[in-house]
Amino acid sequence: MQPQEYDDLLRSLVQISVHQDTINQDQREFNRQQLALTERLTLAIERLETTQARIETLLARMIDRSPNGTDA
Repeated sequence: MQPQEYDDLLRSLVQISVHQDTINQDQREFNRQQLALTERLTLAIERLETTQARIETLLARMIDRSPNGTDA
């Protein structure tokens, strides 16, 4: 390999490495955002499950109080 070819190859590898670093940084930021979103969604689901359980309890109480059990 000629010295110029070696230098060209080395420059190309450095450019590839710099570009890969940028890609990696972008991916880390995306992963961070995804984790934050997942945490928010998990909390929202937990609140929905709590709300659903409360509604089911209230409905069960309302049905139990109806005169013939068919007023739902």
